[in-house]
Amino acid sequence: MTEQSRQKYTRTHGCNQLSSHNAGEQVVLAGWVNSLRNLGGVVFLDLRDRDGLTQVVVNPEELADAAEDVRQLREESVIQVKGTVRERPENMRNPDMKTGDIEVVASWLKIENLAAPMPFHLEDEEVGEDLRLQYRYLEMRRSGLIDKLRLRHRTSQIVRDYFDTSGFVEVETPILSKSTPEGARDYLVPSRVHEGKFYALPQAPQQYKQLLMASGVEKYFQIARCFRDEDLRADRQPEFTQVDMEMSFVERDDILTEVEGMIQRVMREMLGKEVPLPFPRMDYRDAMARFGTDKPDLRFGLELVEVTEHLRDTSFRVFQKVIDSGGCIKALPLPGSVQLSERRIEDWTRIAGEYGAKGLIWLKFEDEQTIKGPLAKFLTEPEIQAVRAETNAEKGDYVLLVADRREIAESALGRLRMEAAEAGELIPSDRYNFAWIVNFPLLEYDEEQGNYSPMHHPFTSPVKEDLHLLDENPLQTRANAFDIVMNGVELGGGSIRIHDPALQEKMFNVLGMGEEESRKRFGHLLKALGYGTPPHGGIALGLDRFVMLLAGAASIRDVIAFPKTARASCLLTGAPSDAEEAQWRELHIAPRRQQKEKG
Repeated sequence: MTEQSRQKYTRTHGCNQLSSHNAGEQVVLAGWVNSLRNLGGVVFLDLRDRDGLTQVVVNPEELADAAEDVRQLREESVIQVKGTVRERPENMRNPDMKTGDIEVVASWLKIENLAAPMPFHLEDEEVGEDLRLQYRYLEMRRSGLIDKLRLRHRTSQIVRDYFDTSGFVEVETPILSKSTPEGARDYLVPSRVHEGKFYALPQAPQQYKQLLMASGVEKYFQIARCFRDEDLRADRQPEFTQVDMEMSFVERDDILTEVEGMIQRVMREMLGKEVPLPFPRMDYRDAMARFGTDKPDLRFGLELVEVTEHLRDTSFRVFQKVIDSGGCIKALPLPGSVQLSERRIEDWTRIAGEYGAKGLIWLKFEDEQTIKGPLAKFLTEPEIQAVRAETNAEKGDYVLLVADRREIAESALGRLRMEAAEAGELIPSDRYNFAWIVNFPLLEYDEEQGNYSPMHHPFTSPVKEDLHLLDENPLQTRANAFDIVMNGVELGGGSIRIHDPALQEKMFNVLGMGEEESRKRFGHLLKALGYGTPPHGGIALGLDRFVMLLAGAASIRDVIAFPKTARASCLLTGAPSDAEEAQWRELHIAPRRQQKEKG
């Protein structure tokens, strides 16, 4: 063992802390070798820790028995360095580094861990995502992921402090629970003790937090882990985290006000942004009519417009047929800066088709009297002027038209609204717009199953004025539910819950569950409601999504330490993986391939 390896010093500073004020001081730094430059026998290296970089000057011949160690150094090796801080010459300072005015002249260096050759260069942006996920711990070192994890940590702390100050109690609910599928597929866990029985990982703590209201907790919150076995997208993972809360003796506005206060504090402390309260509240039907989505991005205009009545007598037979069948004609006005090339029209027509639209028609207002486009020859002068007035179109502006069933026309143009805003660079990156969407439909009709399904979940209360519609016209019943939207992303959803056991049983019945099935699946909840559960409601907000937006990230994978792939696998650990045969036997189950072999 060399003298160098026997010595031990305690780190005195981080790699982002030193400045000219420290000149002449003896310091000890520790971290990773970010880069190496050998200039005539003197080695310049940038030492990196989680906070930043410091340049270190090493003369191997002056480090006695550490000279050989320095010669075998490579990038990403972990070292400790002791040395003296000195100011760099004026012409060698680096304004892009916080420590760019100084360097540390090493008098002692110890290699803690000599790194193996890297599987990829850590600053290479062309490396495939699969390889990055396989070596996620390496990607974290230079990609900014650690900064995002620290932002996530700080956000969680602010949320906890806010709810604590507001009198909430943080309660952990079970991870091993009962399977009561009401949407996505459950992840099932076989029981070793109870042969043939299964636990389920919770899709949400929904029923437990309602049981906490029955228990008298009154104000509950939790930063909860949730699990859903569903197809993944950029903002979905099989396991995710949500800010979960529930309150007793409240109405809708009490919950909205509490959540607004929490979000306002996070925005203020994390981004220095002051968001005005209260957030706008928009009826679901209004959101769909104006923006074509129940999660509208309000950072820009481009609102959808109804032009059905203006074109009711048009000679264009396609429009006539749609109107006669009860459909509508919706328009999306676009500024002339969003150029409609032939390629773009083809792409947008395809996108509209993905939403069920049979076609997409465009108009361009060349001047006060003239329009261009496939519809131009079919429109009369009064019809042109009516569409112009309704859409506020000016010279050079475009209008996109979709004629179809209302839900198809609105959804298709809602998607094209976002495409147009991105193409025209109309979305301000430094603006944060929040809104509440309220009065959702309580139910949807599932054509495949031939029954009703809840728009949110089966514990959502109907709006009081619509209770009679559960019997008369279920699809017209509005839910006492609400979603919070940030910059076009749904952060979370909540509702006032059903606290009357009779109404809850009625809801199960409307959903096609008989008494026996509802008691089997939800008997524990029905029993609790019958023992004096107060009126209550709550909400769950996706913490991953919230932090993603705060960080300006493209995907929630960018704010999760060890995310899964789109196929719900972990390339780093190899999960999911095979289990040992002994483990299968203990759980009283066998993989299908073993059953086939025995059969």
